Amino acid sequence: MLYSDKVMDHFEHPRNVGEIAEADGVGQVGNPKCGDIMKMYLKIDGDVITDVKFKTFGCGSAIATSSMATEMIKGKTIAEAMTLTNAAVAEALDGLPAHKMHCSVLAEEAIKAALADYYRRKGEEVPAELRLPCEEEEHCCSACH
Repeated sequence: MLYSDKVMDHFEHPRNVGEIAEADGVGQVGNPKCGDIMKMYLKIDGDVITDVKFKTFGCGSAIATSSMATEMIKGKTIAEAMTLTNAAVAEALDGLPAHKMHCSVLAEEAIKAALADYYRRKGEEVPAELRLPCEEEEHCCSACH
């Protein structure tokens, strides 16, 4: 089987889909040329992520990784969310096909972009670990190059 039961479950029944009207941080990554775009919305109280929602335009793996990533950071502190890796997202889904690993990278980057936006909105310097290498340019997943 190409996809795990967890990937299929998060694709068919994604968690935390939608928008947060007055989000404390919003991050969008991806590129229409690639086909995958993820947008993450965070609600933060103190330093805890109390709510997280996503909107993803993309394949089933992109939807599943977005859903799993939101589950993994909801209720966590900002510091904990900053340590989330694409490998952890893929592992939590019981793996992804190699050609779909870029979806887990986008999920990690969308969360980091939303956290970076949170710091910017507060007028604070964005921590180095939240700066994406492609932040100054239009991002396209590595699978497209």
